[in-house]
Amino acid sequence: MTWTLARRAERLNPSIIREILKVTERPGIVSLAGGLPAADSFPVEAMREASARVLAEAPREALQYAASEGFGPLREWVAAQLSAQGMKADADRVLITTGSQQGLDLVGKVLIDAGSRVAVESPTYLGALQAFAPYEPAFVAVECDDEGPVPAALGEARGARFLYMLPNFQNPSGRCVGAARRDALMGECVRLGLPVLEDNPYGDLWFDTPPARPLAAHAPDEVIYMGSFSKVLAPGLRLGYVVAPAPLFPKLLQAKQAADLHTPGFNQRVVYEVIKDGFLDRHVPTIRARYRLQRDAMRAALERHMPAGCRWQVPEGGMFFWVELPEGVDALALLPKAVEAGVAYVPGAAFYSAKPRLNTLRLSFVTVSPERIEQGIATLGRLFGAAAGSPA
Repeated sequence: MTWTLARRAERLNPSIIREILKVTERPGIVSLAGGLPAADSFPVEAMREASARVLAEAPREALQYAASEGFGPLREWVAAQLSAQGMKADADRVLITTGSQQGLDLVGKVLIDAGSRVAVESPTYLGALQAFAPYEPAFVAVECDDEGPVPAALGEARGARFLYMLPNFQNPSGRCVGAARRDALMGECVRLGLPVLEDNPYGDLWFDTPPARPLAAHAPDEVIYMGSFSKVLAPGLRLGYVVAPAPLFPKLLQAKQAADLHTPGFNQRVVYEVIKDGFLDRHVPTIRARYRLQRDAMRAALERHMPAGCRWQVPEGGMFFWVELPEGVDALALLPKAVEAGVAYVPGAAFYSAKPRLNTLRLSFVTVSPERIEQGIATLGRLFGAAAGSPA
């Protein structure tokens, strides 16, 4: 081979989730693995009608190159929605991205040098670790409890370029940071001079009570805020956004221009056409109701079938349960046996930047019927019970 790989290429690794999703395509597999929204929730008819209107009213503009910042009316819509939540979110600080995953990459490109410290929750979103890794950061794992990062532990992250957080129904743990904890965290971050990257793809998927106001509402000049349309409309649109402090916005825009010029203008116009008249206010509650039923089905199945010594926290929104198995039970090593028995999950080790806990796993409940959830959890209960030496 005559090609010489860049050093950063050596830090690119396959996503264990994407590899597991290949397995889930086998007939009969109960997949509790992928963090995919339920396809039945996609507003197909609304998208079809919006696409027709866009092609009828602005076909050439929709199919032409577009502004790198994004479609103006969509940026204004995002700013208005976030301002209603207490954020300082002017449209001229909103950058439309090709999915929030691109937002992670742009932030990494602009803010991370080789060897610079980046603070992350423990565990944290695997996709963020993958996005940041090519820029060669030194990850700092912040101590967390059931409500998120522990404020007193942030001193370990002093000097980091930023703290990456998912405060609402985190992927993978499902935890949500309460109002008092948010106040304490942001107070400590401001004291330490520690900027924050706030990632919020799941905040609209609450089941009983909306989450507390965004971290960016506490200190807008110290927080980059990221959002997505993937979980409330459809992930295939690849549409997300970044709200950045004014000094950072030009560099993020330049990185965006270098990456892909702009996010598909047709997609942006179609989404705006769908949501501009309050569609999400009617649509998202139907997703919440569906996911709540599936969450309840998984909670009941876990209570019935998991062996003694297992621990989990019931999520108040989002898409995931995080399960801790008895010490000494390796979820990664048991995955092939689970797949052979007809069930797939995501081992938790992949979600740690350091010192992975091998006895953890992530379960997704949103793409599986209550009946299939019961079947899958019963199978896992028998498997984990046998591995732990205790009956399920």
